[in-house]
Amino acid sequence: MKLLLDTHVLLWALDDSPRLSAAARELLQDARNDLLVSAASFWELAIKMRLGKIALRFPLQEVEQHALAQGCRPLEITIRHTLAVADIECASTDPFDRLLLAQCEVETLRLVTADTGLRGAGSVLSV
Repeated sequence: MKLLLDTHVLLWALDDSPRLSAAARELLQDARNDLLVSAASFWELAIKMRLGKIALRFPLQEVEQHALAQGCRPLEITIRHTLAVADIECASTDPFDRLLLAQCEVETLRLVTADTGLRGAGSVLSV
């Protein structure tokens, strides 16, 4: 299965956080799954760090290296992804959530998230 990690899931996985559920750990450790992380997540982290809303255990520039070391592949943002945001049926108004969902639709991915506001969206795997 091709899985796109929501930003918080990526951070929890990199930190081996107890907030990462057993179901999420199982998905991330299953070698049959293809793990992806979106450029949108790095954009979100950069903004939240600049605003003082989040602190990371290591420099932002190292997050990609850690994600790649954990077996994640990067997913760039394309024009097709941004145009697909207009068609996303979701209660969330968060632009990053909507872009991740659009990427899932365009690329046929499942979004791994613990965000209860995204439950019920077609491409979401709630963990």
